[in-house]
Amino acid sequence: MEGILSLVVMSLLATFCVRWAAVRLRVNVPTKVAVIIVFVLVAGALYGQHVNG
Repeated sequence: MEGILSLVVMSLLATFCVRWAAVRLRVNVPTKVAVIIVFVLVAGALYGQHVNG
């Protein structure tokens, strides 16, 4: 349960950071849902590599 909660917190933090950086660099800002989906997929892939390794 703690892992899921920390994944949610980290994905919200990543969303904030990516959107803030996009605004500062004056590039197209991705949607919040897109950033969260990509972050969760990457975190899941890294976790899978960690389990197999």
